[in-house]
Amino acid sequence: MTESRETADFGGPLYRKLREYGNSDYYGFHMPGHKRRIGSFEDPYRFDITEIDGFDDLHHPEEEGILTKAQKRAARLYKAEETHFLVNGSTGGILSAVSGCTHRGGQILMARNCHRSVYHAAELRNLRVTYLYPQQILSLGINGAICPEDVEKALKQTSADTETEAVVITSPTYDGICSDVRTIAQICHKYGTPLIVDQAHGAHFPFSDYFPEDAVSAGADVVIHSVHKTLPSMTQTALLHIQGELADRERIRHFLSVYQSSSPSYVLMASIDACMELLENRGEELFCDHVKKLENFRRSCQDLKALRLAGEEFCPAILQENYLSRQKAVTDFDRSKLLISTRGAGITGSRLSDLLLERYHLQMEMAASDYVVGIASLADTQEGFARLGRALHELDRELENQRDRKERNSRKLQHFCLPAFQAVLTAGEAAEKATEPVPLSDCAGRLAGTYVYLYPPGIPLLVPGEKITPEAAEQIEKWISDGFTVHGLADERQILTVCG
Repeated sequence: MTESRETADFGGPLYRKLREYGNSDYYGFHMPGHKRRIGSFEDPYRFDITEIDGFDDLHHPEEEGILTKAQKRAARLYKAEETHFLVNGSTGGILSAVSGCTHRGGQILMARNCHRSVYHAAELRNLRVTYLYPQQILSLGINGAICPEDVEKALKQTSADTETEAVVITSPTYDGICSDVRTIAQICHKYGTPLIVDQAHGAHFPFSDYFPEDAVSAGADVVIHSVHKTLPSMTQTALLHIQGELADRERIRHFLSVYQSSSPSYVLMASIDACMELLENRGEELFCDHVKKLENFRRSCQDLKALRLAGEEFCPAILQENYLSRQKAVTDFDRSKLLISTRGAGITGSRLSDLLLERYHLQMEMAASDYVVGIASLADTQEGFARLGRALHELDRELENQRDRKERNSRKLQHFCLPAFQAVLTAGEAAEKATEPVPLSDCAGRLAGTYVYLYPPGIPLLVPGEKITPEAAEQIEKWISDGFTVHGLADERQILTVCG
């Protein structure tokens, strides 16, 4: 008897491991937002085609073509003037937006806590970069918002010397912190400068008032959404929205064809379209249910003692009376981000993440020194939230009962602030220089020859061309000692690539 396709041992080790994991009881509070539950592709091979007659062309769409209509529907849902499907994630959109809004060798103003793809765009265009530094939320050890006043001050200073061609910020951050995009957009427009917002983690914002205002409605000129992060769509699917007259639409469209495959996946494009149809037909119902589950989960965690589910203190109604509001460290918070602080528990975020995975088969999105982050989406189940709630309460009781308070309080809590290093070369210039490997202990005073970062979230500590300080080397050593994998070190050892 011939073995069925479902049971046959085929496909290679990766396929078999994925199949095994898909059949397991592991539950993911991480991207993609479909959570391996919501989807309509029973066999993706049936839908994997190329640009044959009747199926349009993403890079040369027909006026009444099927992809043109699909992208126009997405634009209607997001209330954008123009929307493009992306099939290599927000990265392709960010590269295209930055490249389309600047000229080679130009000037850009960007948040230092941007994703590395923004840095790569600056490198490819050999841009001169002025950084905006986020506020700090010391109680959690995370980056806060970009202050509108800092944007105006930087635009005023740079415009006196040379034209700033674009401003780029990330809102929300990986941790769910939002900046005042509306005010920042108004400031940028006063100076005739387009605002690009990496809102990869906020694709769900327009579909419920429970979430912060989305950047399209707030007036940003170019907005990039990763639909795969928080909505039911497949990995690598994203959207780029353009509005207004400041962003050069023709150049952005050109770079979309440069940075994306000339054979875009119809499976991925169909996944975006299916997601848009779901939102159009059932979005209100699904998000209403999602918000109820989120609220119930958040209320259930209010009695945690050693651990802490953060976020409610950053919502607008509370911020009005909070000192953080006056410091503008936060404008709003995405409550679908489950930011669990371990600062009062005497353990690291990495240890909590390990415990959740090993004991409860709960996979979180990210672990940092003093917290973990989970991503919730409309695909999450009541059972999934209940599992996480039970796990957190069990661990909380264990940590509360077993810890010695003196020992707990003796754990040195460090807050990582994004550094202001001296850029001797642009990243584009550094990329053309010869490099050499040097032990981390001997790097002080040398120029970084590569990006150094943790992933996630992919925010560079060091950028090529920046002078390495003893503090930078110390931070890298701390990450290593805390058990994190530091990207950018040669052979996973304490060897750093520097400019020769």
